[in-house]
Amino acid sequence: MDAQGRGRADDIDPADQWVLNPTTGEYELRLTPSAPQSAVPGPRRSAPRSGGAGGATRSRSAAPGRTAPAEAPGRDVPPPRRRRGAPEEPLPGRRSRRPVKKKARAKKAVLWTGGVMAFVLVGTAGAAYLYLKHLEGNVTTEDVGNVADDGFSKDEAFNILIIGTDRRTGAGNEGYGDKGSVGHADTNILLHVSKDRTNATAMSIPRDLIVDVPDCDGADGAVIPGTQNVRFNTSLGQDGRNPGCTMKTVEELTGIDVNHFAMADFNAVKTLTSAVGGVEVCLAKDVNDPDSHLNLSAGKHTIEGEEALAFVRTRHSFGNQGDLDRIKVQQQFMSSLMRKMTSGDTLTSPTKLIKLANAATKALTVDTGIGKASTLKDVALELKKVPMKNISFTTVPVKDNPAEVVKATVVPLEPNASQVFNMIKSDTSFTAVKAKEKKEKAAVAARLKGTKSDASEVRVRILNGGAPGGSAQEELTYLQTEAGVSKSENAGNAEKTLAKTTLEYAPDQADQARRLAAIMGLSGSAMKPGESVTNSQGLPTMTLTLGEDFKGAGVKLNSSSAAVPNVDKTTANEVKCAS
Repeated sequence: MDAQGRGRADDIDPADQWVLNPTTGEYELRLTPSAPQSAVPGPRRSAPRSGGAGGATRSRSAAPGRTAPAEAPGRDVPPPRRRRGAPEEPLPGRRSRRPVKKKARAKKAVLWTGGVMAFVLVGTAGAAYLYLKHLEGNVTTEDVGNVADDGFSKDEAFNILIIGTDRRTGAGNEGYGDKGSVGHADTNILLHVSKDRTNATAMSIPRDLIVDVPDCDGADGAVIPGTQNVRFNTSLGQDGRNPGCTMKTVEELTGIDVNHFAMADFNAVKTLTSAVGGVEVCLAKDVNDPDSHLNLSAGKHTIEGEEALAFVRTRHSFGNQGDLDRIKVQQQFMSSLMRKMTSGDTLTSPTKLIKLANAATKALTVDTGIGKASTLKDVALELKKVPMKNISFTTVPVKDNPAEVVKATVVPLEPNASQVFNMIKSDTSFTAVKAKEKKEKAAVAARLKGTKSDASEVRVRILNGGAPGGSAQEELTYLQTEAGVSKSENAGNAEKTLAKTTLEYAPDQADQARRLAAIMGLSGSAMKPGESVTNSQGLPTMTLTLGEDFKGAGVKLNSSSAAVPNVDKTTANEVKCAS
């Protein structure tokens, strides 16, 4: 009998049977002896014993044909044998009175939730395989074909698209969202976790962002035609589109490879906040919103369940009452919830951790690539390595749709949007980029020592010689608006594909070439002394050909850093009040 079955039989909370082992810093399954029972004929299975550090359980049975003796009243089951030289472990069912080690306190569970969506993967190093299999049974999977990766790599950066739908599923949710909604992509976050696990970026994608939704495969394998110039939220549900269609839409919009998706509905916020005993939020003013039913005074409050859902759904009481301001409030809520998740009060409570894991996995639908228990555990353990102060929240930079008289939708704001996308593509941290930029500015200053040409004097035409489509125009926009290279122009595609970006210049343009090389991070091998050409004004100009190594507008060729985009961002360790 497993922990769940044993707990039900003996009227014991299964969560209380997970005990922190101070020697290993991991939770282990410790089952206390059952009440006295009468002997019964035939084989009898004894209580499972704790396994190794992984917490897996084993059981053994009495020999066939023999009767297992009844347990004597008051007799304790011998504790697990300890390793030679290791401190004595507490008896089963008892909690150690020793101070919890720092390593144990550092075990983290990461939660991402916003609007009508929440995403949680709880990872503890000693989680038992038995319990992981139980959690796996909670998770719903959806096959989106080759749009998602087959598995998960612990050695690479990864991107998970978190989708919150507006479908009114679950008890008590009849009054929320659009009554007839098929489940559109109402709240969307692209979560990027860096390769070295030092940082992560959660980028919100507005539901009213105008995009092109590409062709995608439906549940029956038939191709669902794409649509142009439509709201992003129609990438899910509309015409039978599944999460794979939303993933493809994000990839087309950003150029970022999306590895997996996790989708949830209204119930997620309610069940997850209740599992941790509530989340503290702060309001800069009194709020009484009849639409979301949020009624709170200014100041700090601990909210959960229905009240938590009302908080993240409120849009008419913050900022300019639009969806973009609601996104900011949702990000503040996420930060607060993550801080609660990683607090000692949660991490040292097996009861809370198990309730949280149950609530989280029941709320999720994921792709088949991460739907297995072992894979979910791996994802969780990688997520918990990221320091809270290095988790950045931002939103796709947007502006009002110029095609509308009555403003209801938005479009990407360039070059800011491309800069944000490029930072994620190049695995650049939003929290460390300022330090990198300062270091690079010093290096540029050293390289430019003795250079007389100003950026405004640099004349260059840009060709695309192997970079992604549209790169020449994106780099032109960056050079003109951000770098001050106003005398630049787009010359279209090069005659042949180049592996490396090159800059060709005449001898009398060497000074200008050094200035542009410093701006773009071009190496010495990229500099090609040669001849100048004539630009559209009839003036001699250099030729910059973007090769296959081009990383995106604003991203220096000799590093993984990028120009700091002018966008709003916060980090998970910041405490802010919603206004």
